[in-house]
Amino acid sequence: MTDTPRFAFHDVADIAARFPDHAESILVDAYLTDSPEASARVFRIYHPLPAHYHRHCDEHLYLYSGAVRFQIGDAPARLIEPGQLVTFKREVIHAIVEIVAEPAVFLTLDTPRRAPNDVVFIEPEAARGRAFVANLDDL
Repeated sequence: MTDTPRFAFHDVADIAARFPDHAESILVDAYLTDSPEASARVFRIYHPLPAHYHRHCDEHLYLYSGAVRFQIGDAPARLIEPGQLVTFKREVIHAIVEIVAEPAVFLTLDTPRRAPNDVVFIEPEAARGRAFVANLDDL
């Protein structure tokens, strides 16, 4: 967990522009805040994200750019476009089954904080040997 300042200004467009064009990991993220109460991240998704859930946090996903087909539970996948927000509680199974337009960049708020390892894949082999996440600062 990083030390989160009491306030900060973040430029999502600047962060989105720094993501690489290609990545081997499913997504690359950049933490904006990371405290026990909540975490905020910007991430770009590069490959379909298999069905998974988070044990310890609710998630709020705002699509900043691109377009994806997003699935929750057994419901049919739904097209998500820029400006749309998807919210769901912990342990709700969700997936990004298709990246329709790139770059697909999200702003996400997790309450309480989502630890980087708080992801449980329904079928672990579905990630096809890819790492789940890489941090932008480590690239």
